[in-house]
Amino acid sequence: MKLTNRHGTPVDPVPFLVVASFAFLVSFSYGPIYCMALGLSLPAGLVVSTLVFSFSAGAAYHRFVSAARPELAGEIPAEARLGRLFYAIIVGIALLALLSLPLLVP
Repeated sequence: MKLTNRHGTPVDPVPFLVVASFAFLVSFSYGPIYCMALGLSLPAGLVVSTLVFSFSAGAAYHRFVSAARPELAGEIPAEARLGRLFYAIIVGIALLALLSLPLLVP
């Protein structure tokens, strides 16, 4: 099955599959334990993790499949790539700080 965007143009499914797989990994690795540390039960933590994964997979599908424009693919200038890398590092550090929050809560 070939994935197509909203205009019917075939798109590469690999970026979507990578992001959706990573969202599954993170949401079900950290989600239930994180929710239990904040006082929720295990079933509630699994429901929250499922909702987070579903939202993340839906957003990835929209970004990498539905709204993809393969005709615009080309080399991105080095300055733009460096800026994206810098912002990705900032977001990664913020997410790691957020994931360590239950360690600080008594």
